[in-house]
Amino acid sequence: MKRAIISDIHSNLEALEAVLEDIHQQGISEVYCLGDIVGYGPNPRECLEKVMELDVCILGNHDEAVLFLPEDFNLVALRAIVWSRDQLKGRHGESAAAIRHQDFLGELPRIHTEGDFMFVHGSPREPTNEYVFRDDVYYGPKMEALFDRIKRYCFQGHTHIPGLFIRREFFSPEEFNFQYRLTDEKVMINVGSVGQPRDRDPRACYVLLIDDQVTFRRVEYDIDTTVKKIYAIEDLENSLGDRLRDGR
Repeated sequence: MKRAIISDIHSNLEALEAVLEDIHQQGISEVYCLGDIVGYGPNPRECLEKVMELDVCILGNHDEAVLFLPEDFNLVALRAIVWSRDQLKGRHGESAAAIRHQDFLGELPRIHTEGDFMFVHGSPREPTNEYVFRDDVYYGPKMEALFDRIKRYCFQGHTHIPGLFIRREFFSPEEFNFQYRLTDEKVMINVGSVGQPRDRDPRACYVLLIDDQVTFRRVEYDIDTTVKKIYAIEDLENSLGDRLRDGR
């Protein structure tokens, strides 16, 4: 087994291109995406085109939202989704590319399993929308319910915060020197975010899975270019660009 696992691109083309180049430099050709290709960022079409070439992709809540307008998004996220929908439709209605993009998103699975491995966007209990935050380790019933649904290993995104959940504890990548060897113990692994990290590190984040070795990688990218694109789009709040600089 030799693959890269990415998540939460959020229409950030510069981050995605940097990560895909880093994956290529590691000699990895198999790439799984855990969803949220679109939303927040300025390049939904271009990011979709690149993800459509990957081996596996899971439906994220923002991907779902461009198909069916959500009821639980804040105003900033909702405006970005509406704008993204318009971009994917194209200026002249339902083009062939627009139909292809909608078909791709509409056919994405909510969960992908391979033996002991589960791949979701949100959680093993609710694969698209449920968040699993680090503080959830203090809520025993939730953690027990989540781990009960895992055969052994679950890879997920959604929170944009990388790390490991082992039983009732959360470990950030720094705490295990960015590498973790899989054992018989159940574990939930958040792979972090390519396009909008929120752990105070602005570099794009993803995971390599080589045999039983999990490695978290951070990749620098041209943040200024992405921020300028966001600033230039009226329907994308400037705050969506500002937060990229601080990784928040």
